[in-house]
Amino acid sequence: MSWYKENTSGLTLNIQVIPRSSKSEIVGIYNDCLKIKLKSPPVDDAANEELIKLLSNKLKIQKKNIEIIKGHTQKKKIISIYGGSCEALSCLLP
Repeated sequence: MSWYKENTSGLTLNIQVIPRSSKSEIVGIYNDCLKIKLKSPPVDDAANEELIKLLSNKLKIQKKNIEIIKGHTQKKKIISIYGGSCEALSCLLP
């Protein structure tokens, strides 16, 4: 299994977040997940919002095109990116 899948509407990403880190950054691929450190705590949806903002900035797409479809309260999440392509993913890798 890969950390991403391409489908008819765009991409699906497997992501593992590490909240309360010293800085927000993409770490790399670990255990079929894109590992991302976030400064925000996992309280009041702050970490989820920061994750969407980080992905939006890196992929240069609007935040409304990124949706957490599974794992809202867990460290492992499945993210859907509408209109994304595999070529755009290269900017997510460190």
